[in-house]
Amino acid sequence: MEKPMKRLYGLCLMVFLAAQAPPAPERHRVAGTAYQPEKREFSSDAVERLQVPDGFQIRVFAAGLGNPRMLAVGPDKRVYVTRPEQNDVIVLEDVDGDGQAEGVPRQAASGLNRVHGIAFHKDKIHLATTEQVFTGELDASGRASELRPVLKRLPDGGQHPNRTLGVGPDGMLYVSVGSTCNACIETNPEHATILQSKLSGGGRTIFARGLRNTIGFAWHPDTGEMWGMDNGSDWRGDDQPPEELNRIVKQGHYGWPFCMGDRQPDSYLPDDPVDETKAEFCPATIGPALSYQAHAAPLQMVFYTGNVFPTRFRGDAFVAMHGSWNRSEPVGYSVVRVDFENGRPVAIEDFVTGFLVDDGQGYIGRPAGIAMLPDGSLLISDDENGVIYRVSYGRKVSQRLPMRELNVVR
Repeated sequence: MEKPMKRLYGLCLMVFLAAQAPPAPERHRVAGTAYQPEKREFSSDAVERLQVPDGFQIRVFAAGLGNPRMLAVGPDKRVYVTRPEQNDVIVLEDVDGDGQAEGVPRQAASGLNRVHGIAFHKDKIHLATTEQVFTGELDASGRASELRPVLKRLPDGGQHPNRTLGVGPDGMLYVSVGSTCNACIETNPEHATILQSKLSGGGRTIFARGLRNTIGFAWHPDTGEMWGMDNGSDWRGDDQPPEELNRIVKQGHYGWPFCMGDRQPDSYLPDDPVDETKAEFCPATIGPALSYQAHAAPLQMVFYTGNVFPTRFRGDAFVAMHGSWNRSEPVGYSVVRVDFENGRPVAIEDFVTGFLVDDGQGYIGRPAGIAMLPDGSLLISDDENGVIYRVSYGRKVSQRLPMRELNVVR
């Protein structure tokens, strides 16, 4: 009986010690659904399915563009479009002012690996590829000449290779660098950040961190404050974590990968920060000003500074929502308006809808880029069907629909 009694004593001791130990932190299994609606090809009646608020009109600005992503209007008032899959930038022009681009698109730049981000400052064009940021000048035809790298050796792309950039009111260059993963501890401190540098590339530093993938960011026209929408992690269920609208400040930490939503610990991530728990770390991070439906995938953002939309829209932000793939019921596939009052966001509401069709089983477009034309209208790019739409206010305009695939002039 001696050996069985020893075993019983040992078992009781183990149970006692286990009862005295602090409880292990709760871990959740990865959860979610991989579902994306089926793409429906662009057709002549597609634009009629799209819905905008009363008084607004939406029409096709250009079609047959391949993979149009980010949009920017140059100092020459032409529209410049980055196409990462084609490694180029194309230029479009509405010569006669009828709300549609004429002629055949021309290449403004080519041979740029996954070129994505674009911004203008004075007479200079700035372009971001996965690895570098280039600066150059435009010639009379709209072609970028003598592009030279000003930021080199950007961090590896990983899961988020698309870089975006902007020039702030302070004349500094800002570059968004997404994470390499869904949720992990990055080894390169420049991942999941927004970088800041001089236009020459000097003084490169991390401006803000803990941002998983803030593709869209811009500066409020009245306050000069920087705002951006961050893409939350996948595989945390249908409704978490929310997409975040953040006021982005120097040296701010926004929580990723340890926190999600309003500074809540991400219990799906097994890792903790160095020397503290997530529960201790997250309250010291910066929470979102507003939250939006999880997995909607916010991309480019623009503040409205025109005089054509009703006065209440001035100073509001518009964001292209690319649409979900990690949710049982699709969301996004739209353009939203962020209502700002006295420089502060108070609500996010639909502005352009109808890209989802057949009760969410299909889509006729995925909004990616957004920009404001000099006439106060908005352009929206669809990077799946190769279309750019124009949203105007007031008088209805006729639609001359370009349906052919366009061959870019090189």
